[in-house]
Amino acid sequence: MNRVAIQPLEQAYITSSPQATVCALPANSKLFTAAMLLLLTLAAPLIHGYHVGIEDQGIYLPAVKQHLQPQLYSRDTELFAPQTRPTLFDEAVAFSSQLTHLPLEATMLLWHLASIYLLLWGCLRIARRCFVSRRAQWVSVAMVAALLTLGVTGTGLSLVDEYLHPRTPATALLLLMLIDVLDRKLWRAILWVGPAALLHIQMTFYALLLAGFFLLPGKWISARLRSINPIAAALLLVNFSLLSLFQKGSEAWLEAARTRSSHYLLRWTWYEWLGIFGPMVFLWWYGRIGNRQNLSRLSFIARRLLLFAIFIFVVACIATIPPAFERLTPYQPMRGFHLVYLFLVLLSGGLLGKFVLRRSVARWVLLFVPLSLAMFHAQRQLYAASSHIELPEVAPQNRWLQAFDWVRHNTPADAYFAIDSNYLDAPGNDMHGFRALAERSVMADAIKDSGVVLLFPAIAERWRNEVHARANWKQFRRADFEKLRRDFGVDWVLISASHPAGGELSCPYANEAVRVCHIP
Repeated sequence: MNRVAIQPLEQAYITSSPQATVCALPANSKLFTAAMLLLLTLAAPLIHGYHVGIEDQGIYLPAVKQHLQPQLYSRDTELFAPQTRPTLFDEAVAFSSQLTHLPLEATMLLWHLASIYLLLWGCLRIARRCFVSRRAQWVSVAMVAALLTLGVTGTGLSLVDEYLHPRTPATALLLLMLIDVLDRKLWRAILWVGPAALLHIQMTFYALLLAGFFLLPGKWISARLRSINPIAAALLLVNFSLLSLFQKGSEAWLEAARTRSSHYLLRWTWYEWLGIFGPMVFLWWYGRIGNRQNLSRLSFIARRLLLFAIFIFVVACIATIPPAFERLTPYQPMRGFHLVYLFLVLLSGGLLGKFVLRRSVARWVLLFVPLSLAMFHAQRQLYAASSHIELPEVAPQNRWLQAFDWVRHNTPADAYFAIDSNYLDAPGNDMHGFRALAERSVMADAIKDSGVVLLFPAIAERWRNEVHARANWKQFRRADFEKLRRDFGVDWVLISASHPAGGELSCPYANEAVRVCHIP
């Protein structure tokens, strides 16, 4: 094993570079660091926005609210609870709200900001192990902050979501774990694994896999880079589920699975494939730069990440392309690229700071102002009908959210709703989940609930029956809604303002976008 691989990385760099002592931080560096990280943390929602009840929060937020109000979701708990039970994220958020006596919305915002702060702190600690220049270190962190909502090729992930997701605090803890692995403080690294796994099991698995690549001897790495063995990659499948290799999914499960193009590599677009190989090229290049510039830590990390990325891609091909392994697709091996992209952005920022930006304020401005504006514009396009920052206790501008708010305050806690199974994609909804925000039970949707079905096939039949029952939703009349009540027990519906059945039902609430109606 080479010397780089066995020393604590900060110490190894200092002993190999006479310039390192020049960059000693001043006595008040901890205060300066904390202030800068806080500034970048607060800038993040200004650039990327902040939302409540969107995307995956449609699954996690109902679980949190059910801990606080057990009477909620008496009819549809099984559509979200199976995904949240293996973790303690929902319990932790609910408990912190009770402990601080803060409203849940305020608690979630604080969790989100704290998670970003912790993640940026982890990025700074990694940057300090790769670059001597403090400017390069801070450009690394600023680049991550500016690109938090950058998409990870075709996986459907962002580096950090524009809402509280358990992936963010878990990733922050896992960065701290990887830092200790790089420093060979393995006893301390283990301490981060448990809390991270309790927040997000999948991200913890990929981080542990990357940690394994960081720990592999250098000679072994060199041999594998010359000859990648696909058979070794297949061993990762054992960690997913042996039963998946022998059990074909039911028809209902397969229908849910095939709604997710991101799970199938052969359904990715050409630019998503470019997002696989592009980072590999950059990591190879960064490894060479590190060697030429005596940035041994940069070279070490880049080369290990390259091998990790190749490994993940090979496993993804094995798990998602052969039809016999279709039951493995929900485990989404390509999501391991989340860490690849995070490190890639961090290393790219550091190299730009070292070789391009340097001391020039103008260059800093020319890089970060357009970059931040571009990310801001992208978020405004994604959530055009909603406030950029959805603050607690602020009345929503979104018409759908106004309707959800009315439902929460004016219908019984045990009300059971029907809504278009594709309502999350409806114009103006901006992916806000009814269940999470209206706090009422609702029939399964075709977009988010299908993700829970893939991991827990036992609810696949219920999901399919409820989705199929509303196949012609836009043409429903009063008799169709009454049939839903007889077959499924729903007693309320939320329909578009222009729905043809609007005049046939009693609708105590309506706005320009939707109506809330009672089924007689």
